[in-house]
Amino acid sequence: MNSLEQALDFARQAHGSQQRKFTGEPYIEHPKRVAGLVQTVAHTEAMLCAAYLHDVVEDTPVSHQDIEQRFGREVAHLVHELTDEYMKEAYPRLNRKIRKQKEVARQAGISPQAKTIKLADVIDNTRDIIKNDKDFAVKYIPEMEALLEALQGGDFKLLMLACYEVQKAKLELQQWRKSGKGA
Repeated sequence: MNSLEQALDFARQAHGSQQRKFTGEPYIEHPKRVAGLVQTVAHTEAMLCAAYLHDVVEDTPVSHQDIEQRFGREVAHLVHELTDEYMKEAYPRLNRKIRKQKEVARQAGISPQAKTIKLADVIDNTRDIIKNDKDFAVKYIPEMEALLEALQGGDFKLLMLACYEVQKAKLELQQWRKSGKGA
């Protein structure tokens, strides 16, 4: 089994029976789509491994040390850069807006490779959230607009696609509100 297959298998096992919030699909489908987007632009094997593993530390008991032991320092570093340091569990006294602002500031300084993976993550999440939970999208889309500024320096094609998806979602929300369905 090559390292990409190992990363996918490890992520599948780590996420186990987790499901996507809005669709109920197996969680592993999200990292697979993120890796698929990264594969469409200049990438390395380490970037693809990290794309598969990008939510493992954040959403499962797996540690950064586990990732480094299994996949090496480069993949572990990318996963570390992609792991939200300002999660609610770590900073329960900070409200969401402040946590997200701090995370955006942190992500402005991550590597171009990690920014590229994060852009793919934004694209997939935006598509999923606008389709399945417009109420949450009202909070999420402005956060992504701010994050896209910080992710400049990642792959330009994915940056443009992420900007497009976020703007498209923003327009869809405006239409949804005008229709009287959104508060």
